[in-house]
Amino acid sequence: MGKLVIKWQRLVEENKTCPRCADTEKELEKAFLKLKEAFGLLGVEVILEKRNLTKEDFKKNPLSSNQIWINNKPLELWINAGIGNSPCCDVCGDESCRTLKLYGKTYETVPENLIIKASILALADMIKNK
Repeated sequence: MGKLVIKWQRLVEENKTCPRCADTEKELEKAFLKLKEAFGLLGVEVILEKRNLTKEDFKKNPLSSNQIWINNKPLELWINAGIGNSPCCDVCGDESCRTLKLYGKTYETVPENLIIKASILALADMIKNK
């Protein structure tokens, strides 16, 4: 039936990233394995692409780190979430990093269930537009 592409980017410097991006990567991997299996039964190939941001890229736009797209649409748009920022640490230095806001809660790490929810909505969109 097609492909569902999940893209994720985060700041990586000297092979290190911040704790919230490292935790998001773990959540993304868990979601990807579940989606790959479930969507595969429907004939949909799930692809996960990871992109490293340089420190220069990050300084130009700190909110571009820890950003996820599903079929070229930001995850927050699939689930009607907002984005924000909060101070981070380690590799990010003094910059505030991306957060996700949904139902009055702020997420520094993007949880598996929101990645899966957004992917299901993207799949529904693929079916509707087929």
